[in-house]
Parts: sequence; structure tokens; C-alpha cells
Amino acid sequence: MFTVCLPDGHQRPRRAGPAPVDASMRPPEGASAAVGSGEVEDRRGSSANTTSGAVGRRSAPGRTIEPDEAGRRIRAERKHAYRHDLDGLRGVAIALVVVFHIWLGRVSGGVDVFLVLSGFFFTGSLLRRAESTGTVELAATARRLGRRLLPGLVLVLAVVAIGTVLIRPYTQWTESAAQTLASLLYYQNWYLALSWSDYLAADPSVSPLQHLWSMSVQGQFYLVALAGIALLVAVVRRFGRASALRPTAAVVFGGLAVASFLYAARGAELHQGWNYYDSLARGWELLAGALIAVLAPKPAVPRALRVLLAVAGALVVLGCGWLTNGANEFPGPAALIPVGAAVALILSGAGLPTVAQPLPNRLLAAAPMVRLGELAYALYLWHWPILIFVLAERGTPTAGIEGGLAVLAASFTLAYLTHRFVEEPLRTGAVTRFADYRRRAGRAVALVGATLLAVAVGAQVVTRMLPPQPVAHLDPTRYPGAEALAAGAAVPRAKMRPTVFEAPADAAYPSRDKCIADWDTREVITCTYGDADAERTIAVVGSSHAEHWVPALDVLAREHGFRITVYLKMGCPLTVAAEPMYKGEPIPDCRDWSAEVIDRLGVDRPQWVFTTGTRPRDRTGDETPTDYLEVWSRLAEHGLNVLAVRDTPWLRRDGIRYRAIDCLAQSGDGVSCGMRRTDALDEVNPAAEPAASFPNVFPLDLTDALCTPEVCPVIEGNILVYHDEHHLTASYSRSLAPELGRRLAPILGWW
Repeated sequence: MFTVCLPDGHQRPRRAGPAPVDASMRPPEGASAAVGSGEVEDRRGSSANTTSGAVGRRSAPGRTIEPDEAGRRIRAERKHAYRHDLDGLRGVAIALVVVFHIWLGRVSGGVDVFLVLSGFFFTGSLLRRAESTGTVELAATARRLGRRLLPGLVLVLAVVAIGTVLIRPYTQWTESAAQTLASLLYYQNWYLALSWSDYLAADPSVSPLQHLWSMSVQGQFYLVALAGIALLVAVVRRFGRASALRPTAAVVFGGLAVASFLYAARGAELHQGWNYYDSLARGWELLAGALIAVLAPKPAVPRALRVLLAVAGALVVLGCGWLTNGANEFPGPAALIPVGAAVALILSGAGLPTVAQPLPNRLLAAAPMVRLGELAYALYLWHWPILIFVLAERGTPTAGIEGGLAVLAASFTLAYLTHRFVEEPLRTGAVTRFADYRRRAGRAVALVGATLLAVAVGAQVVTRMLPPQPVAHLDPTRYPGAEALAAGAAVPRAKMRPTVFEAPADAAYPSRDKCIADWDTREVITCTYGDADAERTIAVVGSSHAEHWVPALDVLAREHGFRITVYLKMGCPLTVAAEPMYKGEPIPDCRDWSAEVIDRLGVDRPQWVFTTGTRPRDRTGDETPTDYLEVWSRLAEHGLNVLAVRDTPWLRRDGIRYRAIDCLAQSGDGVSCGMRRTDALDEVNPAAEPAASFPNVFPLDLTDALCTPEVCPVIEGNILVYHDEHHLTASYSRSLAPELGRRLAPILGWW
């Protein structure tokens, strides 16, 4: 066992008795301390019997506390100071998370509250142990953490894996395996950040493991805090005295908290989708709790101020979800609201027995609230996958009142069973009907965890070794694609291409060639397609919805001798809007990128600029945003002509996006998995009327090559139309080349 020792000038015998651990860290029988606590001691005190700091420690000049006396004082302190109210606060925070997820589709702030509690409890525990025993036992603490956190997590991951196979389309199994691995190894938040998952979304298309990002943030903090405090102990031992530990920790944690807060504030402006999941941005919330643990073990707070803090803190915790738009603002400065409320409630009851605490604290310390806190970790683990599976099975975007109550009941039932029969026996070794229950349960958890790890890793290895390959050019006589709609081409019987497994790789060329700037890239990236030696040029400019026309244009360019130069950025249509938005949040650097591209086009002077002229509305139909008209004016100032293509349909039902391949994997067909034309598009191209005022703008509308009069199918002419929710497959884009050529010929005059 590796330990780091503090100097105190006394010989410390090993395992001499229980270490004096503050009761606020140690739950009574039945108390839970997983979600938002970071508590690491076993309830029976066995984990405290490692290295005693009570033996030989002087409490006053000339007086030494003997072990028995120290033990009595420790027990008295625990009985006096245990924070039942924080158990209740943890339960309320998680209950708010669950209710908001099921019915309201908003971020409640509950996650931010239990992140503060995590920092407070875990850091306080480590510091008290270091001060009282002179040690930070890395391996033992890590084992205790694993014993508390892993059994419930492994059980939920196993059930989700089974549920995914039974309920979810097989096109989602590989992704589920990837997220299982990320959750099991505590990097789920980074995985979701890279894919920019929308945490507000609770619908059948969302991962049932998405909520585990916060568990990953906590797990990463625990390991860093454990190593960091061990390092501080070593530094204090080398350069100072034991009394310098808290001041040193306060300086370090305070500096890190300020740096993390500033980083989060900047991230909220630049890329909130990433910022929401970023451990570095979330760090200040945990460090806020850690600082309270360092600076104020028993703060001298006046009674009147305690009451004010308690009342204000409780009201803010309950109302935070209505006061803020957490998904679009946390963990930026707006997160000061739930974080401040949690800190206020910690301070309001600090150093007081429950009976002497303000009324809000006493209410939180009531038996039902404490019991809710016991179930908080398991409740958090279970509620989200149950909700997502119910939505997937019902095929609805919301649970409704009755469905939500069923989700709530199932979540509480499974949380209780998990806490009673999995977490508690493995955590405490409590006596059960079977003497070897704990050993058997521990082996079962280890076996299931190892199996999950092996399957998840195996799936990722196979996926990386045998990735889907882009579809080669298809025979147009067997795969007419868009020509079946546009020109009435015959459609022979043939297997759909790309298949549902090939589709994700059948993306437009710039994405495959890394010729499109991603969310965090400010640089303007250009690449050339078609006839690279041609003098005539069409510039394809904007987002991925301009990009997916590149395969069609490339066919025409090679046939008619012109060059294609791309200027593309993910999610960023060419715009001059003050704050371009996507999924309700600002698109990073989009306006500045667009301005630079417009200037570059004025210098490069292509003959034509090809870009999107419409966008989908939030619910039904499409529109031409007013800022697009300003872009057309700017391009006109540079003497540039514009081909404004109508955007393709985005697959949605009742406002909820879905992937064509998932629908097809669940026995759907091209029509049933498609979208009603009237839901996707207005009857008339919205760009036609405003374009009439711009002599340099020529609207293009290829809707009739994508949709019948009634429906926009996902399969046409034996070719899959979309490789995800709204991007054309490269194969279908190529099949659009003949119709696009017929539309462009009279405009360009090049053929």
C-alpha cells in the first residue's frame, strides 16, 4: 500500500485504532454517499483502521490524548456533526434532475449541486485523513471509491447493453458499445463532447448512457484530487509543517478554481456544446465545494446569516431550472446560481447538530429526504436509460404524464433494489441471508464488468480494423437514384446501396478528405475538386449542407471542364448574423469565418458561388433567413454571381430528428421512413421571391429530385438518400448530377 506521510514529530504505529474522520464525511447506518459526495469510508469504520493520527497526538501543551480517549472524542464528534441535511440536499438535487428530464426537457441545476457536494465531501475526507493520520493512502482510497461507484454502474451498463439489443436498432449497437466503454472507463463526457451531444434532448434517438457524462467528470476529479492532495502532503512534508496543508491547499484549489471558471466563461462564448461536457470547465464547480472543505470546516457564521443562507439556498436550488437555461449556459457564469445555492446550504448548517440548524436544513435532514439521498446515486443511474427505452418502445418524443409516472416508479424501484442488494452488501459487507453473499456479488460484478469491457473493446477493435468503406460509383442502370424521380428512369430490383452499415462512410468528399473546418477550427480551409487545371471555377461555400452537393458538382466538373474550390465549415452557412445559431447555441467563430471567406472570394474571384439559399424552420417547412440576403449583397459588391440551392429535407417527426438507417433497421422502408413533403418544405421555394431583387442570385430547387408530391423518401432508385438525419449520401448526390446539370446549363452557359 502506497502512503504519503505528514511530518508531526511523533512515531505512528500502524493500525493502532480508528482514525479521527469528521462525521460530515461519514454516513450513519443506511446513508448513501455516492452521488455528489465522494465519500470513501466504509460505514463500519474498517477503512479508517489504517494509520492512526490519534496515537501520540497532543491536544494541548503538556497533554497527550490516549487512543481510547481519542476514540471517544471521535465518536462524539461524528454523532454531533454528521450532515444529514446534505444527504437530503443530494436527494433533492437528483430528484430535480429526474423530474426535469422526464417532463420538462430542461437542465435543473441538480447536477451542478451534486458536483459541489462531491468536491466538498471528497476533499474534506482526504484532508481530515491526512491531518489525523499523516497519510494519504492512494491504493486504499481508490479501492473504496471503486467499491462505492462501480457495482451500480456495472449493473446499469449490463442492463442497458441487453436493452439495446432487444429494443434499439442494430445500427446503434456499435455506438452503444463505444459509450459503454467510455462510461466504464470514465471518459464519457469527452466522448460526448467530441460528438457534441445535445443534453436537452430526451427522445428515442438519444443514447441511454448520455447522462453518465457527469459520473465521468466526478471520477476524473476524484483521481486528480487524490493525486493532488497526496502531492501536497509530500510537499508540506518536504518543505513545511503539517499546519501548512490547508493554507497550501486553499491557494492551489483557489487558483485552479479561478482558472477553470474563466475557462468555462470563455468556453460558453466559443463552443457551449463542448463546454458543457468539458472536465476543465466543470472543475470550478467541484473546486468550489473543495474550497469550502479546506477553508471552513466549522465556520463561525452568525445565526441570522445562517437562516438567510439556508432560505435563499433552498429556494434557488428548487427554482434554478426555471431561472436559467442550463444546457446553453452551464458551467459558465450562470452556473454560479446553483453552485452558490449549494455553498450557501453547506455553510448554513456547518458545525451545528441537526436540531440547531436553520429550518430548511432541518427539513432536508428529515428521514424521507435522507432516504431519498441514499437512493440518489442509483436513481440517477437508472432514470435516463429507462426513459429513453420507454420513448423508443412507444415511438414518441415525450413520456407524457402517465408514461412519466411509470418511468419514475420504475426508476425508484430499481434504485431501491440496486441500493439494497448490490451497493450496500458490497460497500459494507453487511450480514445477509447468505454468508458469502458479498463475495459472490463482488465476483459477479467483476465478471460482468470484465465482460462489458471485453465486448466494448472488441467492438471498437473490429470497427477500427474493418471500417465501412465509401461506396464505389454505382451502375446507373441498376441504381438510377434521383433520376427515377427527375426523369422517370426505370428502377430494377436491386439491393439498396449504400447499406445501413456502409452509409456512415458514404459522406461527401470534403469530410472524408478533411477539407471542412470543424466546430473549433477558425481557419479557412480550401480544397479543389473536378478539373483542377480548368480556368472556370465554382466555389462551394458554407456548411455541410453545401458540402453534400460536391459529389454531384464533381461529376459535372469532370464532364464539362471546370474546377470546384470548397470553403466549408461545419454547421456554418455563409452568414453575417450577429450570433449564428445551431441547435439553440452559437456556432463557434461562424461570423468571423464567414466574413473572411467573403473577403477571400473577392480576391479569388470564382465565376460562381454555390451555397444554400434556405434553412429548415424549427417545426415544419423552410425559409430564407434575412441575413442570407445581406450575404448576397456582400457578394454582389465583389461582383460575384450566386447559385442559391434550396436546402434538402431534414428528417424529423414531431420535431424529433431521426436517422434513416435506424428506421430501416427496424423493418421500415423508403416511404415509411421518409418524411411528408409538406412537413419538410414549404410549397414554394422561399428563396425565389427575395432572389428576384438580386440580379446576381439564381435560385436552384431540386426538390422534385428528392421528393414525390407527397413524401420525401429515404430510398430512391435503389440508393439510400441520407447517411444520417439530414446529409445526402455521396452516392445519391452523384445521382443528382444529371438533373443538376440540366438546371445549371441555361444559367452557366458552359454546356
